[in-house]
Amino acid sequence: MSAHQAEFPIAAMARVLGVSVSGYYAWRSRPASAHATSDAALLRRIRTIHAASHGTYGAPRVHAELQAEGTAVARKRMARLMRGAGLRGVSRRRFPTTTQREPSHRPANDLVGRDFRAAGPTRLWVADITYVPTAAGFLFLAVVLDVWSRRIVGWAMATDLRTRLVLDALDMAVTTRKPADVVHHSDQGSQYTSVAFGLRCKEAGVRPSTGSVGDAVLDIGARFAIPREGGLEGGQAPFGQMLGQLVLIEEIGGGGTASAPVEMHGASRRIAAR
Repeated sequence: MSAHQAEFPIAAMARVLGVSVSGYYAWRSRPASAHATSDAALLRRIRTIHAASHGTYGAPRVHAELQAEGTAVARKRMARLMRGAGLRGVSRRRFPTTTQREPSHRPANDLVGRDFRAAGPTRLWVADITYVPTAAGFLFLAVVLDVWSRRIVGWAMATDLRTRLVLDALDMAVTTRKPADVVHHSDQGSQYTSVAFGLRCKEAGVRPSTGSVGDAVLDIGARFAIPREGGLEGGQAPFGQMLGQLVLIEEIGGGGTASAPVEMHGASRRIAAR
């Protein structure tokens, strides 16, 4: 009402909003509560710290500055005030893009049509590339997952996104499972639409399949409830994260029985010994 009193009469706005005129004026003359006064003082200090950082500090760093000054404040309260004031930090971290289409490549037809069900093992494989942040940089992980068993049948790691990465993962799957007529479904990343990958599929008797544009293989993560096996909790984790966990479990324990649980904490993955 205060913001629009130059446009509309107070009485008219009070009538429309179902409040009394006397109640509105009583609210205006009422002093601010102790909590509101404290919030206003804290926000002024937050603005000063944020401005001193040239607008780069987010809630964690501003909170650390306040703690260093001896100001005890809950981080959630401080984040709420920053969010309400439109203050945010700047992240310098850049994450790699694992799916890059190559316009000159001709992708394979979609043989799956988002029907991620299989009548038995080695009928339908889904593949994707994800990354694992490390202290030395990003490590790229290509995986092949059997939809029927929900097990990793092939995987490979590299420090780059060349086609060799997905070829190695496919070779492992072909060597271990010896497929006769399996569909290999992936996104339209340049690695999966390359000539070399198509030729390798033809040699191995694998039928390549790619999803439509915007229909990433990552979406199927919500369709799988991974069984609680080897310390991995069942749920609907993003497919890339889920595959990263499964590969680590397979590698550590051999065949899905983990000897150590895998903890996923955002940018870090830690193997905590039991």
